[in-house]
Amino acid sequence: MKRLFWLGLGIAVGALVVRQVARAAHAYSPAGLADTARNSTAGAWGSVQDFTGRAKQWVGDFTADVREGMAEREAQIHAAFAHGESLAELDPTEDEFAANDPYDDEPDYFDEFYGEDDRTR
Repeated sequence: MKRLFWLGLGIAVGALVVRQVARAAHAYSPAGLADTARNSTAGAWGSVQDFTGRAKQWVGDFTADVREGMAEREAQIHAAFAHGESLAELDPTEDEFAANDPYDDEPDYFDEFYGEDDRTR
């Protein structure tokens, strides 16, 4: 009975080894390499299609945001003109932008080299 068990186990292990060796041999045969290349190309093409689909979505979202901002700004301009205001009154000046700049506290390279008073160069 022991011998029959070991004989059956040897046949099963031998069949598994032969099967794995046959798979490896097929993978390195010309037909197996062609299958691998075909599958890789199909996977890469699917990735490209996924990326282009996402890129179209990103561009569409950006365009929608820009159009929304344009419509909002246009409404502000129309309201200002309806009240008789000029665009100069509506838009902040460069001085207001400079006053609200959080990074202007630190001296930059120009200030260190020329001094803060020589900004006209």
